Amino acid sequence: MRVKIWLSIRHPFRRALSYFAYVPSLNSPPGGLTRHAFLIVFLTYACSNSTTETPFHEDGKKVRTVFVAHDSWHSAVVIKRADIPVAVLPEVKDFPGAELMEFSWGDRDYFPAPDPGFGLALKAAFWSKGSILHVVGFNGTVENAFPGAEIIKIQLSEEGFQRLIKFISDTFSRSQPTLPAEARPGLFPNGRFYFAEGKFSILRTCNTWVAEALSSAGLPITPGCVITANSLGNQVRPFDARGQDRE
Repeated sequence: MRVKIWLSIRHPFRRALSYFAYVPSLNSPPGGLTRHAFLIVFLTYACSNSTTETPFHEDGKKVRTVFVAHDSWHSAVVIKRADIPVAVLPEVKDFPGAELMEFSWGDRDYFPAPDPGFGLALKAAFWSKGSILHVVGFNGTVENAFPGAEIIKIQLSEEGFQRLIKFISDTFSRSQPTLPAEARPGLFPNGRFYFAEGKFSILRTCNTWVAEALSSAGLPITPGCVITANSLGNQVRPFDARGQDRE
């Protein structure tokens, strides 16, 4: 059973559920939690109609394709391994033979925990001590790897793609800039955890990080208005290359 779940790579999507689902269940949140809840509601309302209508033009001759995979809670960026320059992102050497690479970001304590519960979920949402990257190398199609998830295909110019790679690379916490970050066992045999830069919170989630990555590539979206996977999808969906091809 463990191997079947590994092959489908559904682990991060299931795991992200808890630290969102636990928070609304608090009957009498302290003042700090109440303020966070208010901010979430305010941002959700303020950004609900913020989906950009700005056209996204690619002016480069070379077009690189990346994918955003998300379900109701969690999201990840998927990139072809062959497109990633090892000199910029040396961690790809930890995944020989992989055709595609999944990058997702989360709380340092909650994400790797074998059986995270209410305490770690609450800590991740409001009192995170740091963040971590989970990287998975796999073969096959993105659709088969993420069954049930929405897959959004984004095409970037060469310049925009390299900015995206640099953003992801800069998220790795390395002892030396030229050396790969220390790899730790991932959730599954084809995955690795790496300590990361940036602080996770309920207002800066895995979905916010994906939005920041895409924004760094030039996608005209607003990462500050992204908290949930749904808000990420609403902003990124207009740039789905497959949808544009059908128009």
